[in-house]
Amino acid sequence: MRAIHITETGGPDVLNIAEIDRPSPGAGEILIEVAAAGVNFIDTYQRGGLYPMELPFTPGLECAGTVVEAGDGVDGFAIGDRVAASAGGGSYAEFRTVSVETAIPVPDAVELETAAAVLLQGMTAHYLAVDTYPLAAGDHCLVHAAAGGTGRLLVQMAKMAGATVWATVGTEEKAELARSAGADHAILYREVDFADEIRRISGEEKLLDVVYDGVGAAVFDASLGLLRKRGLMATFGNASGPVDPISPLALSAGGSLFLTRPTLFDYIATREELLARAGAVFAMIADGSLDVRIDTTYPLEAAADAHRHLEERRSTGKILLTP
Repeated sequence: MRAIHITETGGPDVLNIAEIDRPSPGAGEILIEVAAAGVNFIDTYQRGGLYPMELPFTPGLECAGTVVEAGDGVDGFAIGDRVAASAGGGSYAEFRTVSVETAIPVPDAVELETAAAVLLQGMTAHYLAVDTYPLAAGDHCLVHAAAGGTGRLLVQMAKMAGATVWATVGTEEKAELARSAGADHAILYREVDFADEIRRISGEEKLLDVVYDGVGAAVFDASLGLLRKRGLMATFGNASGPVDPISPLALSAGGSLFLTRPTLFDYIATREELLARAGAVFAMIADGSLDVRIDTTYPLEAAADAHRHLEERRSTGKILLTP
């Protein structure tokens, strides 16, 4: 089968297409024919070596497709079932195996490409808005990179909860996308200092209940300074580089602040939690309350271009690969 085969870590050019053996499902596994694979920042971290991986490997946590083979002891899945996965790796390929413990049924009302586009980012947005800081009417939140895949979904979920949403974006086009998702204030961070602009518009020195930060180093310190007493900083990504170490005394000086560095996999730690969170996201799509924007779909052999597109912050939604 055709797959992306990484033999050394580095830039996008290490994403080479190769013919490798088609995997066979082991006990408790199913084999999926991949319809689409999602491209995520975690893939770039693994490709570049920030998150160490055993070489060689095929990247890609996220995919959706159809079951074509089942291993011994598989219960609950049959040939032809539509499924999605967000763990285990190997999605940048024509076929991949998935443990039945991490396989997620895709309802008929959700297209496979949409399922591949929304699973990781949709569940991330869901745990941030529902569990990390449970948003409610009257809350003020800041969403960085609000026109990106996770950001735009998070803006929509924050508005469903009744929060006021402050959003940072890089261009006027992205500002329109953030507003279309429900953002109350879209701030072009390349044109103004976002923290000063939030203070100017709100008239408040420290306004925010929570900051949802998938950008990292470039925005962390200024964001921390916008939090009200006992506000929460949720830094969940490193798009501009990892955040420098911080002294606990800085949190005290800022007003007894809370800081968390959450990861999705701690919020889907059990199968029940995984199915409930994925099911909530799919239900929002099915009833039309959550709009999933697919930015660009690349063929598998153009995986390097897909990574450049993501890392250069050009995307205004999800990037997919199709075998």
